[in-house]
Amino acid sequence: MANKTFFGRRRNEENAEPSGVSGGMPGVQRQAQLTPEMEEMLLTQKKEQQMISEKDVHRAEGILEKYRQGKKNLERQIVENEQWWKMQHWELIKGKKEDGSPEPTSAWLFNSIHNKHADMMDNIPEPVVLPRERSDEQNAKVLSEVLPVVFKYNDFEKSFSENCWEKLKHGTAVYGVFWDSQKDGGLGDVTIPVIDLLKIYWEPGVTDIQKSRNLFIIELVDSDLLDQQYPEHAGKFKGNSIDVAQYKYDEAIDTSDKTVVVDWYYKVASPGGRTALHYVKFAGGKLLYASQNDLQYRDRGYYDHGLYPVVFDVLFPEKGMPTGFGFVSICKNPQMYIDKLWANILQTSLMNTKRRFFADKALAINKKQLLDTNEPLIEVEGDVSDNYLKEWAPRDLSGVYPNILQMRIEEMKDTSGNRDVNSGGTGGGVTAASAIAALQEAGNKGSRDIINASYRSFVAISSLVIELMRQFYTEARSFRITNKATMPEQAPGMMPGMAGGDPMAQGIAAGQNPMAQSPEYQFVEFDGRSIAEQQIGVGRGGEPIFRKPIFDLEIKAQKKSPWSIMSQNELAKELLNMGAFNPERAQEIQGALMMMEFEGKEQVEDYVKQGQTLFNICQQLSQELMMLKAAMGIMPQGSGEARSSGGGAPGSAPRSPINDGVMQAQSPKAPYAEALAKRSVPSI
Repeated sequence: MANKTFFGRRRNEENAEPSGVSGGMPGVQRQAQLTPEMEEMLLTQKKEQQMISEKDVHRAEGILEKYRQGKKNLERQIVENEQWWKMQHWELIKGKKEDGSPEPTSAWLFNSIHNKHADMMDNIPEPVVLPRERSDEQNAKVLSEVLPVVFKYNDFEKSFSENCWEKLKHGTAVYGVFWDSQKDGGLGDVTIPVIDLLKIYWEPGVTDIQKSRNLFIIELVDSDLLDQQYPEHAGKFKGNSIDVAQYKYDEAIDTSDKTVVVDWYYKVASPGGRTALHYVKFAGGKLLYASQNDLQYRDRGYYDHGLYPVVFDVLFPEKGMPTGFGFVSICKNPQMYIDKLWANILQTSLMNTKRRFFADKALAINKKQLLDTNEPLIEVEGDVSDNYLKEWAPRDLSGVYPNILQMRIEEMKDTSGNRDVNSGGTGGGVTAASAIAALQEAGNKGSRDIINASYRSFVAISSLVIELMRQFYTEARSFRITNKATMPEQAPGMMPGMAGGDPMAQGIAAGQNPMAQSPEYQFVEFDGRSIAEQQIGVGRGGEPIFRKPIFDLEIKAQKKSPWSIMSQNELAKELLNMGAFNPERAQEIQGALMMMEFEGKEQVEDYVKQGQTLFNICQQLSQELMMLKAAMGIMPQGSGEARSSGGGAPGSAPRSPINDGVMQAQSPKAPYAEALAKRSVPSI
């Protein structure tokens, strides 16, 4: 059967891997189409071969409830942190009591988290794949091109932004790395969703999520959609036996017509001695899919890598938990007292700006006229004196209280690492842009530490993506690579601008339009078979020997912060002023570059070496030109070596009409011709 192109990816229908259910994502419907071989195996499978039954589902529900009870404190903290983030924390401070006092909400905590998020978005990660063996070098280069495209297909920048908020607020962000068999019209591809921390459960007491005995991911799905996707269980999904923690929304959200769908992951020892990861989907006590009941995955496990398909990105770690705590937990106490002090100051100011009186009950006074400032007359019965009517004089607010408030604000800034300079403010008379940028970079040590931790998590995400590609990319797929250099391989010693390395020069030499030879993108073909486990030989006992390509991952930032761009530009200026690009000083500049560390150092070293090579070539061509002129009897004027017309020293060229004409051309008499000749001489 011929290959078909499906959304830019080539699909071989004969080799399409069968799948009985969606790829481990909560609430996703299963695939109805199976290969005839798989349908025959499932139809002839005996009932006793079903390793997972609804009895195991009930047991899993009990384990899930146990995990949920162990996670209650964390869930309550997450819900409260969200209220602090939305600046709706007065209900948490005062409870339900309403006494009419001011409830100001300053945004110091919000601003601290927002600035950290901006720092992280200036450094969105991008993977670079490095080989461990020379034979894997080409595959590593292709993966370095393909992986960023896979992340772009999954809109990872949006997911990274969402999880940066979660990490900064709650201390933990969770990424899922699943295989979605329904993506791209059924061909399937990797998907990297954001997982809500309230919807994932693990064994209490573990620090590493991979050491949990079980892992549960839940999702609320409309019951009528489940009836359509699983008609054999239609009408049996209503009513949830699992209580799911919910955020306090501003809108009323009805979940009565929804059903909790659970993805249950667990690890077992496979017959080969390796750890196999298995997967079960159930809802309302009904078994929807189990990988151990699927002959295709019974022995090998659902994912070949044998790991839970989730990655936890932790901010400040806690002992005995795979999660951590965030800036809300650190800063909500200073934020609370800032708002309380500010509320008291406002209340005192309101009281001091409102006139009040002490009035004797024996004094008959028209209270309405007294309180109405527009009433010129106030009716009084009896004697009006300080003994009967006296204005209440409030006490002035001492300056110490605003100072205390300011001290709490400074504490908040120091605690969160969000000083004024990090937000663009200046102090101490600093006005130069470069000095401000330097202060900002010096104050961003905390942000860099947070970003590096996220990069380590991104390495784990990229590794899981590679493993899924290794397992499921059984057909060749075409990826469009953009913003890549289209220059051909340069010859050794060639620099851009020479005919051997400049596409424009090559196009002009060939009589073609050079702009048509510089496309903005190119296509790369890739499939998982090139990186899959392969047999490389046979052992002494006849057993096959397999080799699995292993790659290392380095992470770089997709975007650069204004400071990094400015520092890079300043470094380029310094190198230029030092004469680093002068080919005559190439040797000493190479020694200086060996002791320097900066981004793009390799390209600068290559440029300096190419400049040195070009300089040597020009020197050699100049010498050859001088020798050629000497052989033809053409000497530069004023050299004192011009030969007389009547003969000369041995070895000089004999006189001839051609030589005389050349000498006359080299020695023009007219001033205009002389100037024209100077301009026509090439400068080497």
